[in-house]
Amino acid sequence: MQNDHEFSGKSILITGAASGIGAACVQFLAQRGASRLILTDIDPRALAALDLPCETSRIAGDVADPAHWEDVSASLGELDHAVLNAGIADGSPITELDFADWRRVLSTNLDGAFLSLAAAMRAIKEGGSIVLTASVSGMKAEPGTAAYGCSKAGVLQLARVAAKEAAPRRVRVNAIAPGGVDTPIWDQTPFFQDLVTEHGGDRQAALDAMAAMATPLGRYATSAEIAGQVAFLLSDAAATITGTALVSDGGYSL
Repeated sequence: MQNDHEFSGKSILITGAASGIGAACVQFLAQRGASRLILTDIDPRALAALDLPCETSRIAGDVADPAHWEDVSASLGELDHAVLNAGIADGSPITELDFADWRRVLSTNLDGAFLSLAAAMRAIKEGGSIVLTASVSGMKAEPGTAAYGCSKAGVLQLARVAAKEAAPRRVRVNAIAPGGVDTPIWDQTPFFQDLVTEHGGDRQAALDAMAAMATPLGRYATSAEIAGQVAFLLSDAAATITGTALVSDGGYSL
């Protein structure tokens, strides 16, 4: 059982903080004692709307923009932890995938992860920890996931390389590889939009139907469940875990 004060006094960077897994991580860590959160997201209104009990720096911007990281780095100070979560999705087959869309996904998901990770590693204290949000799509091929899957496969390798580079300072770097999670990212994908239409506009019914087909457990995770798993990887309970990916996919990859 996680200690309600596990992150007491800790300073934590979270990217993609305004919705989905990122917002769930913000709430989870704030409720467990984090004293300072540095939050970034491309949506300034959603970022400003987060109601938090601790000191917070909120810097809106694009994680794939090096100039944004100049602004964020000025607010980082010394970090204890980082959750590098910002990402977008796409669901087009290779033959129909416009190069601009390919670059858009790779830019946010992989270039943004690199810039975020570089900034976090410069600021992190000895003994700190970092978690990157990857995806089981980076491990298992499915039609229509070329851009997203390749970007997340890159994130998995980036985390492994970073874990080796950071180990001399006893900084741990891991990834989490969720399968289906109920987040707004689904709403960006054409195949899910079509599925919602097939279910008469009922988003939850579409999500449940997809989960029943895709996972042995017959359900997708909630953002709060993934946040708890991220917190485990950040915490002292995972003190000897580094360079790995926690697959949380309901058995999808079996």
